[in-house]
Amino acid sequence: MAARAHDAIWHPSPNFTARRDELTPCLVVLHYTAMQSAKAALERLCDPTAEVSAHYLIGRDGTLWQMVEEDQRAWHAGAGEWCGQQDINSRSIGIELDNGGDHPFSEPQMARLEQLLPGTMQRWSIPPDGVIGHSDMAPDRKFDPGARFDWARLARQGLARHGAEGAGGHGLMEPEMLDAARFRAYARDIGYTAPVDDLTLLSAVRLRYRPQAKGPLCAEDFAPLGQAELWG
Repeated sequence: MAARAHDAIWHPSPNFTARRDELTPCLVVLHYTAMQSAKAALERLCDPTAEVSAHYLIGRDGTLWQMVEEDQRAWHAGAGEWCGQQDINSRSIGIELDNGGDHPFSEPQMARLEQLLPGTMQRWSIPPDGVIGHSDMAPDRKFDPGARFDWARLARQGLARHGAEGAGGHGLMEPEMLDAARFRAYARDIGYTAPVDDLTLLSAVRLRYRPQAKGPLCAEDFAPLGQAELWG
């Protein structure tokens, strides 16, 4: 099922292959480009010597380019794992956002992403939980879309997973329950299965749900994992 966003600028990249093992997309992976401009990113994503690509690129002004058909395997995710599955490229749609990771994402860019996601998710029956960041599936090597990305905004529209915002009573969590093994088990339940150490896992979950948090594991870190029953 070849598919394009109807108002995207078609700018084909040679960097793609067929999806392996007849897989179809069950994830959307969001990235930031970390380049000087959308033009520079577009050139790189379409450069055969770079061997990288994505399905879509959204500029800071909201311009949308499509480089790879959705039914094809773009080369955007690299090594990583989510929900116990590898070869994320064969399982996902990759969306690049023109941003360096150190400043807010522009309103036109976020609005365009919010217009793009529903159609892509509907075409492939991708649930909100299937919209993830590059740092979620590759926490030992990637940080995008970064601490400045507004995940809560997407979640409010049903375009990403809710992080149990406002879960009350977390201060009542028993101290003996604040251990890394329990945190890892709950993080695995929502998809964080990449084999990384405890600190890297905590950093990845915080980057997604509590980007300003610092210090050792605490009760508040459990709230985004959907474990409200722990708080009595």
